[in-house]
Amino acid sequence: MKTIKDVDIAGKRVLFRVDFNVPLDANRQVADDSRLTAVLPTLQYALERKSKLILSSHLGRPEGKVVPEMSLAPAAERLGTLLNTDVKMAPDCIGPAVKALIADMKPGDVLLLENLRFHPEEQKNDDLFARALAELGDVYINDAFAVSHRPDASVVAVTRHVPVCAAGFLLAKEIDYFDKAMSHPKRPLAAVIGGAKVSGKLGALENMLVHVDKLLIGGAMANTFLKSRGVAVGKSKVEEDLIPLAEAVMKKAREKGIAFYLPLDVVVAGRMAPDAETGIVSIQEIPSDAMALDIGPETSRLYAKALEDAATIIWNGPLGVFEMDAFSRGTLDMAKCLADSGALTIVGGGDTDAAVHKAGVAAKITYISTGGGAFLELLEGKILPGVAALQKADLRR
Repeated sequence: MKTIKDVDIAGKRVLFRVDFNVPLDANRQVADDSRLTAVLPTLQYALERKSKLILSSHLGRPEGKVVPEMSLAPAAERLGTLLNTDVKMAPDCIGPAVKALIADMKPGDVLLLENLRFHPEEQKNDDLFARALAELGDVYINDAFAVSHRPDASVVAVTRHVPVCAAGFLLAKEIDYFDKAMSHPKRPLAAVIGGAKVSGKLGALENMLVHVDKLLIGGAMANTFLKSRGVAVGKSKVEEDLIPLAEAVMKKAREKGIAFYLPLDVVVAGRMAPDAETGIVSIQEIPSDAMALDIGPETSRLYAKALEDAATIIWNGPLGVFEMDAFSRGTLDMAKCLADSGALTIVGGGDTDAAVHKAGVAAKITYISTGGGAFLELLEGKILPGVAALQKADLRR
């Protein structure tokens, strides 16, 4: 896969796919600009080469309709501040008005196209829509890892029509770090998998069994594994239909000699609420009228011990309902454990990212992925459609 460094962009119209799907506050200002700062190295590289930067992104879920509240204008304003340059806002992402703005661009100018998802064709990977986008640039750069698992027109179809296609620094870095963790890891390789559902992580778990030396399970999904072992988990969330699959995962782990860890104790409550009365019990003592909502301190100590010798650690998914302080300790302890591990640590998923920042240890994590769904698809061993499209573009040219 070529990167932006491998192609000539000097003075050219460069069409970027970025991920500016940022949260906005009540005043319609960008509340978190981390997705903007993530692509600054790529954009600054292009500015240094006097390219004409044409940026495309989506924001929210307008369902193919023009929704003024989902305009990318706030992102354009914030990006201008970060780049210390004027970022013009286009009235649309395709069409005569957009072409006229691009025709007037000078080297070093930056134009942000309006929300791609105002057009229903974007999420249908429509070829005519992709052609219209492709006409705007001489070079196409995908630097939107977080949407590269989606077969959208601006991610996949567009690569068939722009003469030169490559990855930006962010996308290349994401793939590089994942390759270090999964394809050529320093061992022992440990994976910490949490979150609410086994169903959402089943593919990742099965693929992990091909690569890891240790697998640590937390979050509500642990309940399904515990119940498959005959543990009475009270009112805890369980995916009953996946109990046989949970058993199969654990059996395969045993057969392959993979160390497989489940909670020893949990934080329980009768309801999922910030002011709920809580208790800490062993997994054998979960009350019939209570839910397990976090791993307990004994489990945190066990997991920390299990990770002591790990050279590479991948973490996806919180270990409890960390948004509520009463059920956040297990997740925050895991974040601190990774930060102090000395291992190559890679964290993926929006909730896990938020947990690392909440714990105040983000700076001590080797790499925090910008993509949730895309990161999970990599964990499942899949090739992202956006990456495959760039690779096919290389072969065609």
